[in-house]
Amino acid sequence: MARRTLRTWLIAPTAAFATLIGYAAAPAHAAVWSSSERWGTYTTSNGYTLYNNIWGSGAGSQTIWANSSSNWGVWAAHPDTGGIKSYPNAKKVVNKPLSALTSLTSSYNVTVPSSGDYNTSYDIWDSDYDYEVMLWMNFNGDVGALGSSQGTVTLGGHTWTVYKGDNGANEVFSFLRTSDSSAGTVNILPVLRWIKDTKGWWGNETIGDVQFGYEITSSPGGLDFRTNAFSVSSS
Repeated sequence: MARRTLRTWLIAPTAAFATLIGYAAAPAHAAVWSSSERWGTYTTSNGYTLYNNIWGSGAGSQTIWANSSSNWGVWAAHPDTGGIKSYPNAKKVVNKPLSALTSLTSSYNVTVPSSGDYNTSYDIWDSDYDYEVMLWMNFNGDVGALGSSQGTVTLGGHTWTVYKGDNGANEVFSFLRTSDSSAGTVNILPVLRWIKDTKGWWGNETIGDVQFGYEITSSPGGLDFRTNAFSVSSS
């Protein structure tokens, strides 16, 4: 689950300083921005926001880096324990009611590790943060969706297993792709309309953030997550 920005860090720590304070140093290829701050954020010239977002308890070290909204990644070393530690992500704000949207699509391309416990997912919020829609594109290890299974459905060019739950702060609708995908395009709008029109789980909500990133539970020893392409388009 994503958290809101608290502060911004625009200068990457040196390797020696990072080791001293227990953070991972920024990768050598991070040309534009990097941060090991828990809530480190960066806004790109084309209106995307990158967010380190280490929000869970028991987290280890994590560094996010970015050359652009479509070329960024994370080095994370979280202990082999339960519970989500972080959701480093890039987001685009849509800010349109469902009834006013004629299209909402996104493309992605990632390189993810073969070990660790994580999912690569979209996290889509209404503007009031009452509802959360997660689209899991791939996942690995000991992870699972919140709530109870609602069956399988094909929407937006993918087949999903659907879960419905509540985390105490907001309702969560999770769509887990039935086969892993590291690259592709998602037609998001049919998913959101299915929630409203077919299931009646929400009304004519205003869609706020469309986030994409890595929900990491554990990555012992340090693992690389790389976004090779990412974009969101709406009208």
